[in-house]
Amino acid sequence: MYLGIDIGTSGVKAVVIAADGRVIGQGHAALTVSRPQPLWSEQDPEDWWRATQAAVLAIDPPVRRSVRGVGLAGQMHGATLLGANDRPLRPAILWNDGRSHAECAELEAAAPDLHAIAGNLAMPGFTAPKLLWVRKHEPEIFAATRTVLLPKDYVRLKMTGEKASDMADSAGTLWLDVARRRWSDTLLAATGLDASHMPRLVEGSDVAGTLLPDIAESWGMARVAVAGGGGDNAAGAVGVGVVADGDALLSLGTSGVIFVATDTYRSNPAGAVHAFCHSLPGLWHQMSVHLSAASCIDWVARITGAPGAAELFARAEVAGPGAGNELFLPYLSGERTPHNDALVRGAFLQLDNDTDAGRMSQAVLEGVAFALADGLDALRGAGTVVKQLSVIGGGARSHYWGRILSAAMETPLAYLRGGEVGPALGAARLAQLAVDGGDPRSICVSPPVDRVVKPDPDDIALLAPKRAAFRAAYPRITPLKETTP
Repeated sequence: MYLGIDIGTSGVKAVVIAADGRVIGQGHAALTVSRPQPLWSEQDPEDWWRATQAAVLAIDPPVRRSVRGVGLAGQMHGATLLGANDRPLRPAILWNDGRSHAECAELEAAAPDLHAIAGNLAMPGFTAPKLLWVRKHEPEIFAATRTVLLPKDYVRLKMTGEKASDMADSAGTLWLDVARRRWSDTLLAATGLDASHMPRLVEGSDVAGTLLPDIAESWGMARVAVAGGGGDNAAGAVGVGVVADGDALLSLGTSGVIFVATDTYRSNPAGAVHAFCHSLPGLWHQMSVHLSAASCIDWVARITGAPGAAELFARAEVAGPGAGNELFLPYLSGERTPHNDALVRGAFLQLDNDTDAGRMSQAVLEGVAFALADGLDALRGAGTVVKQLSVIGGGARSHYWGRILSAAMETPLAYLRGGEVGPALGAARLAQLAVDGGDPRSICVSPPVDRVVKPDPDDIALLAPKRAAFRAAYPRITPLKETTP
């Protein structure tokens, strides 16, 4: 059996699978995010470690004893700064932190070849601009920094004592030469760093270390190998068999991601499309990324008094597609694809005296769907062909939302059995490959399809005017950010 651990933003999930991919055991522990100032989003790295241990120990002891390898997945881009003693110097700056928007322009000026080497625009979510911010605003911490790790790689250090990272997660730093799959001295120098600050690079299906004796003992496991693993999206793709050119998925977690596997490196920074390495050798991927997806569901449930997401979906379904004129722009944490705008914020528009919780809920489902449709358009504008999307993540639980998403994107959605397990499943499969070898396409197979949601022509017609209004609304709200402190 193989253990996959996913260090997410809202929690850590641990999953044990059998060799045939069946889920044998699961554990979960919650995390919280600190937002001490506008645009800031931080977590204490030690909280990741505490949650990881809690999630693993929630799995039955006999299942843990059977584990033969461990894989890691995690939230991308987080800047975890370690001093000479390998302890964090400050809270980690997360993927949805927007404070370094000014430093993005500085990075692009300092590294004119950034787009060609990293394959991406400089965005505040990426790791490199965060280090420029720290160098400017916290110079004593920057001077004391000896290592920069991504979130899951800090957990790896605690588990194995090894400083290592995989290609897929490292591609999201803006320090990787993505085509050549190695650190770029040029991009590191542009942020005042060099290769000594970086972890060793491995492929996601390679062995990156071994459990330390005390960790293995406390977890009731042997000193098994720990695989390179992957960033959450790449690992999620491995988990649902998106491992061949043209395979595509939609991840509905805290953020929303459309992910397309490619057998060559294809960058399109002009459309704010990400081009990263995949977690398997010889593969890359393109992504459109939306910083708020299922997080919008939790937010509107809270402000409308819904006891949870299920009740919110039920209220929205009563209202129905296209109900009312309400529009929701889901930019609660800014946006990446296609706008690359860290400062824009969400908005409700077209509210009236008849607006109620049901119509607001429906507008939120539609707003996230319209944003995802914008991202899919950006991918298609880059020449990427997407015929169907496999759906994973917590948002995959709602059948009704699938109906709205499919109509907004005018694309069939395949809901996979166990798709809500997400990146932890892919991490476990990468552990299996690291320990046993084998052909990734025979091991990383797609789970059975529970249902396919096809775009309903009536829903498309109901949503079309609102999507047009949604696309017209973004440029009209952007002046407001100039007045926001």
